[in-house]
Amino acid sequence: MLGHNRNSFGGFRLPQNSDMDAPKTSDIVLISGNSHPELANLIQRRLGVKSSGCAVYHKSNRETMVQIGDSIRGKDVYIIQTGAKDVNNNIMELLIMAYACKTSSAKSIVGVIPYLPYSKQCKMRKRGSIVTKLLAQMMCKSGLTHVITMDLHQKEIQGFFDCPVDNLRASPFLLQYIQESIPDYRNAVIVARNPAATAKATSYAERLRLGIAVIHGEQKEAESDEVDGRYSPPTLPRSRTMDAGVGVPVHIAKEKPPINVVGDVGGRIAIMVDDLIDDVQSFVAASEILKERGAYKIYVMATHGLLSSDAPRLIEDSPIDEVVVTNTIPHELQKMQCHKIKTVDISILVSEAIRRIHNKESMSYLFKNVTLED
Repeated sequence: MLGHNRNSFGGFRLPQNSDMDAPKTSDIVLISGNSHPELANLIQRRLGVKSSGCAVYHKSNRETMVQIGDSIRGKDVYIIQTGAKDVNNNIMELLIMAYACKTSSAKSIVGVIPYLPYSKQCKMRKRGSIVTKLLAQMMCKSGLTHVITMDLHQKEIQGFFDCPVDNLRASPFLLQYIQESIPDYRNAVIVARNPAATAKATSYAERLRLGIAVIHGEQKEAESDEVDGRYSPPTLPRSRTMDAGVGVPVHIAKEKPPINVVGDVGGRIAIMVDDLIDDVQSFVAASEILKERGAYKIYVMATHGLLSSDAPRLIEDSPIDEVVVTNTIPHELQKMQCHKIKTVDISILVSEAIRRIHNKESMSYLFKNVTLED
């Protein structure tokens, strides 16, 4: 096995370009859609493999067209496509590329999907549907025989696929950033934005030997936003159906307490960690309460930075000092709008995963010291 250096928090440090072995065979094929060409180019350069001739474009009627120029018969094909802003077109491009490879007699078709779209819709809500399972079934049906992704919103999503799934972790890169780029990080405290993020925050805190704080509750509404009953609907007539209340207890409605910080952040650096940052209003609200409680610097760390809508403006105007995300999703435009957004490159991890799968090597090294909480 390759000799790798261990970093100070017990994780792993992947080899640089000079240490990475080139693919042992010439039957590896990399193709990519239009979702993230920069990441695809980085992966190709690290593997020393040129992109195959694959054209992905849209006709005048917005239908997606895929044309593979080179022969891929009997070859291992890796399709690099992430879930960026134009998410539905990205999905269709991936499905059509996979099916084109399947009908062209590719030996195996591996989907490299750093950010799996629709991953937040992985639970049943009222009369909705579990969209993540639908998407997983569509991907397998289109021809994918293996999936490489990163930091799924819920790890149980892997069970929706009928093919192997490697769920890589970006936390070693973010931990390394904290150690190398945050001055006096020993005076920091890892903050869970809500109780649901406590497990991830605890994982970071234990690896960095830091304390932890949890934000609980929600902000009170302004008096002008409170419902005073003037626009309430009229009372409905009594229902003719039988009242089944006898013997069937009703769930008591949840009511969150006022927003509060459990843990001491006074005079400390507050580092909020999460897997995804999209709608930043909750992060901004959390940063304001942390500032009130005495935190003198506030960082936000996340694997996937969708940063939709007016997120850059909200971050720029907030007490947040820095938002650190990986390049699983392109966000160059957002970085131009907000100087607080920083990027960590994870292409070396994806490249190493592709290399190991292609050379039939064990993937266990990439999951060394990974726990259920990560």
